[in-house]
Amino acid sequence: MATSERNRARAEFVAAAGWGNAGERLLAGDASFRKYYRLTRPRQSAVVMDAPPPQEDVRPFVRVARHLIGLGLSAPQILAEDAERGFLLLEDFGDDTYARVLAAGGDEGELYRRATDVLVELYRADNRSILPVLGAYAGDALIEAASLLPEWYLPAVTGRPMPSEEAACYVAAWRECLAALPAGDDALLLRDYHKDNLLWLPARPGVKACGLLDFQDAQRGHASYDLVSLIEDARRDVAPDVQAACLDRYIADAGISDAATFRTGFALMSAQRHARIIGLFVRLLKRDGKPDYLQHLPRVWRMFEKALTHEALTPLRHWIDRLLPPPLRHFGAP
Repeated sequence: MATSERNRARAEFVAAAGWGNAGERLLAGDASFRKYYRLTRPRQSAVVMDAPPPQEDVRPFVRVARHLIGLGLSAPQILAEDAERGFLLLEDFGDDTYARVLAAGGDEGELYRRATDVLVELYRADNRSILPVLGAYAGDALIEAASLLPEWYLPAVTGRPMPSEEAACYVAAWRECLAALPAGDDALLLRDYHKDNLLWLPARPGVKACGLLDFQDAQRGHASYDLVSLIEDARRDVAPDVQAACLDRYIADAGISDAATFRTGFALMSAQRHARIIGLFVRLLKRDGKPDYLQHLPRVWRMFEKALTHEALTPLRHWIDRLLPPPLRHFGAP
């Protein structure tokens, strides 16, 4: 749909929702096709999610948002929806993302504790927190996502396509590593749980002080995954003592009975997420013409290398050391 047609469709949606007299300004876009607009009128505001089909589908967002609200968490209320055309009118959580509050000198320890407590709440909700329609982010799904690294990063630094036999070796290494992933400990995964998708709402009590956004890709999987996303952020250095405190807090408050096994799962999810992101950032450059993410690659490589030191990741570490030795780990570095 042409931009003018999309703008006209959005105006029709806003008017039908009773906000036709409101002012509108673009808030943000992201790495997807979605855009967000703030509507304002005296003493009121709301946010329009513009998610054009067929590239986007607002229904998963609606389903997960209502589910999270039902669990007592702060997801935006859905004020109006047009799933067919890809529009939502959402409760406005304001501008205080974790990223902005932290940049302004906010208390890092408190912010990350509250965000960790949300994940504890999801884990302790047990089966109530996992929607039955969600797919599993496990097994081959994890490997496929992590394969962005050899598919995009490896050719970018070597100048050659990845040999098919090495692709098979990469998959085999991951399968061997994931065999160490313990069964159980599944939870609802919001999948992009980091500073840019969390809002600080200090007037709300307890876990409600952490507002949640961008969870339409939610799945179920190992409970450590979102904690990795939070404290091993691809775009921000989290203080080591805060990282350690959040991991310890999660294990204690969630009632994890086998801390060592959980930490193994954490290392595996850490390596998987960082492998995916390394490939994703290069894909955003090569395919989508978005170079801004490259500045974060050195940080992601550091975290990836740290995860690879865990004994459960020995097969993958051997593959990385052979195909991507240290001199090839600096693509995009200043």
